[in-house]
Amino acid sequence: MARKRTASVRKSSRGATRRWMLRGFALVGLVAFAFAAWLWWDMRDWHPDETLYPEQGAVAPAGTAVVKFETLKAIGAQFAYIPLVAEPFVNGGIAFSERFRRAREAGLQVGVVLEFDPCARADVQSGAFAQMVPRDADLLPPAIGLARLADGCAPAVSDAAVESELMTLINQIEMHAGKPVILKLAPAFEARHRTATALGRDLWLIRDRARPDYAGRPWLLWSANSQRMTAASEEPIEWVVVQK
Repeated sequence: MARKRTASVRKSSRGATRRWMLRGFALVGLVAFAFAAWLWWDMRDWHPDETLYPEQGAVAPAGTAVVKFETLKAIGAQFAYIPLVAEPFVNGGIAFSERFRRAREAGLQVGVVLEFDPCARADVQSGAFAQMVPRDADLLPPAIGLARLADGCAPAVSDAAVESELMTLINQIEMHAGKPVILKLAPAFEARHRTATALGRDLWLIRDRARPDYAGRPWLLWSANSQRMTAASEEPIEWVVVQK
């Protein structure tokens, strides 16, 4: 009889332990969910402290939403980079040239960012840039976005060919712009090509909220919030700061 009572007590104790463990896991999950929800909400309008980074700006979204550049300036942007989009949008969207013009009229410093396509020849990409972007000393240095890898190219493109075409593109754009480019370098592209070490150009790094360090050397621009929600656009704005 004593053995039965002992076994029953042990079984009850194990059951209570399991219940407390389940409650603990549930509490941890609830705290994690609450923190994730707070972080998501906080990031909607977060940007780095202006006392640490007095020069701040934005990348205009490449979608079809209208961007109110005057509002963008009013909330603290001093400059705007406009993604180069070769064709006008349909369904009421705004073409590159129109966004470029509106940003300048709003009194913002303006630059252009061209997303590098590793599957396309440099001549084609630099030709589009030269056709659409005026030679103007008042423009910010042009930026080349380095995010896309050549894994999906058909026919296949080697890493050596990607790096060669990128160098050609840089030279051609710099010749047109009359100033060095800025390399907007994504972590995956840097991990594959080690561009920060190979090319001596100013860097533009990308990491939400936390200062980026994946390039192994100092950066000039930091995309600190890729999804900032503002009154300037219905689409999220990529918020950028300058490091002095």
